[in-house]
Amino acid sequence: MNELPLEIPERVCHIAIVAGEFNHFITQQLVDGALDALNRNGVPESNITLAWVPGAFELPLAANAFASGGRHDAVIALGAVIRGGTPHFDYVAGECSRGLAQVGLTHNLPVIFGVLTTDNIDQALERAGSGAGNKGFDTAIAALQMIGLLDRIHAE
Repeated sequence: MNELPLEIPERVCHIAIVAGEFNHFITQQLVDGALDALNRNGVPESNITLAWVPGAFELPLAANAFASGGRHDAVIALGAVIRGGTPHFDYVAGECSRGLAQVGLTHNLPVIFGVLTTDNIDQALERAGSGAGNKGFDTAIAALQMIGLLDRIHAE
C-alpha cells in the first residue's frame, strides 16, 4: 500500500485569503491566525494575497476569481455567520458552503472553508482565538496540507 500522509509541502506556495468584513472583530482574528500559520510554515508575506468582501455570501465569488486566475495554490475563505432570530443564517451559511465547495471542485484547487457558523457571539469568539484555538490558523495548515497532498497525487 502506498500511503499519502498529510504533510506541508517544502516548496514555496502562493495563497489567497478571502475574508468577510461582516463580524470583522471576529474575522480579523481568523485572518491573523491564518497569517501566523502561513508565516510559521515559510510562506513569504509577498506570496499571500488578502481580499476583504462584504460578508460570507460574497466569499465564493472572490474565491472563484482567485481560483480561476491560476496564480494561487490554495484559497482560504474566512468569515463568521452568527445565528440570529431569522432564517437568514441558514441561507447565508448554506450558500457560502455550497459555493466554496463548487469553486474547489471546478478548479481542482484547495478552497478551505474557514467560515464560523455559530449559534452566538461567544461561540464565535471561542473559535477565533480563545478557548478552542484559532480556526484561521487551522485552515491555513489545512490549505498547506492539501497543497502537499495534491502535489504528491499529481507526481504519481
